[in-house]
Amino acid sequence: MSVRGDSARYRGEPRRDSLLTARFGTGEQALVLVAMATGARATPGAHRATAEACHWIGRAVGRSHARLVEDIRAGRRGDLKSGLHRLTDRSLGKLRASAAEQGVDPEEYAAGLRCLLLPADPECRTRVFFGVGPGGLFRLRDGEWQDIEPQVAEIKGEPVVGFGSPPSETPDGDRLTMDLGIPTPPSPYEPAPEPPREPFRFRTSIARPGDTLLVCSAGLAEPLRGEPELGEYLAERWSRPEPPGLAAFLADSQVRVKGYADDRTAAAVWEA
Repeated sequence: MSVRGDSARYRGEPRRDSLLTARFGTGEQALVLVAMATGARATPGAHRATAEACHWIGRAVGRSHARLVEDIRAGRRGDLKSGLHRLTDRSLGKLRASAAEQGVDPEEYAAGLRCLLLPADPECRTRVFFGVGPGGLFRLRDGEWQDIEPQVAEIKGEPVVGFGSPPSETPDGDRLTMDLGIPTPPSPYEPAPEPPREPFRFRTSIARPGDTLLVCSAGLAEPLRGEPELGEYLAERWSRPEPPGLAAFLADSQVRVKGYADDRTAAAVWEA
């Protein structure tokens, strides 16, 4: 779901967020993409930029979906990370090119992009998150929220193995990593793009029956992190034996929280 926030409604402005859900392929070789984008504040073309960002990443994933499914099922994290990084940078590069064609400031005609890849194969429990920009990636497990968003850390000095660096794998078997823009060899997914302008976020997680995986824009992520009562309310609502219907999910996701009035975009996956 993707809805205007109170601030946009009050000002009569269009929603800055965009949402795309697409399925590529058939049967157990199919791949589901959920993509959401958030545009720059106080810019008249933000809604067009986000729609275009979702369009470009959708096309890029669609062209590469067979290879992506193969890599996900085989657990090739390195190939996935580098390939998805290039697809993301290439898509956002097309957005910058579109801004230039329109004579618009690229910093205004820009978008954060957050994506989730879900293989249709019921035997494959790997979920892949990737993108750039702020927002949230949360997992509801055993009635408790886990914030599993890959974090951006400021790197100072030379890295020291085992000191001050997060583990490559969590106790739950999830793997997370950040790509800080170090050049890598060309990938079969796409030609090498220009250097990234924002850190690339990437995480693979292994789903368990009963989990709920939530990907959302900053409009929902910020109150979830800042207001414990919202997290408790959603945990109670979304931990029930049956997932909510679309209307209930929309209503739950729009619960008002004082001080938070941005657009909200969210996609949740209930694991059978």
